[in-house]
Amino acid sequence: MPKREGTADEHLLQSEDSSFLHEDPWRILRITGEFVEGFDTLARIGPAVAVFGSARTSLDNPLYAAARETGGLLAKASLGVITGGGPGIMEAANRGASEAGGVSVGCNIELPFEQHRNTYTDPTMEFRYFFVRKTMFVKYSQGFAVFPGGFGTLDELSEALTLVQTGKIHRFPVVLYDPDYWQGLVDWIGNRVLSAGNIAPGDLDLLQVASTPKELVDTLVACMNGTCDHPVHQHPGP
Repeated sequence: MPKREGTADEHLLQSEDSSFLHEDPWRILRITGEFVEGFDTLARIGPAVAVFGSARTSLDNPLYAAARETGGLLAKASLGVITGGGPGIMEAANRGASEAGGVSVGCNIELPFEQHRNTYTDPTMEFRYFFVRKTMFVKYSQGFAVFPGGFGTLDELSEALTLVQTGKIHRFPVVLYDPDYWQGLVDWIGNRVLSAGNIAPGDLDLLQVASTPKELVDTLVACMNGTCDHPVHQHPGP
């Protein structure tokens, strides 16, 4: 079986790699180039929302339909959609935005499995480095819509909350879609993390939960307009 070639991130982060003097300076130039290209491309897209969720969500999954509807509603609200540019939830959100005539951006990433670009993005950008790509999501989004997903989705969610909590970025809305999927996590944060004193009482208000695409988009728009005056992290459910 042929040996798998590592990703750019993998080579960069291998501390035992002895090639620093020969290769890492060139990697720095490549990283700089990715930042420059990303800034140059995305500076023109206007207000946008980053949509996150599983790449494994199938076309016939109700969550695909919900993300597609969300993309369309965001476009109708004059908000662009930025995703990781891959399949699943990302494809659905890009598809909805594209079909509604809105801005539909894909920031694809080099992965050894799973990730391939969807066909509903323009512009599409290809990144080798996760941290460069994540910077684009934060810099050019006015809010995050987070659909059910795995470790990658949780990583984006956690980073967004950390950046807002620590004042590294202005406070923007982070809205979770589907209470059935997320409420257990929200409850755990309140019952364990907050009760242990590891976050402040107001930190839980950084999370919102929505049960329909319309509620999700309405919440994002309201918060962006400064009228989101009631947290919905304790969602009443159906």
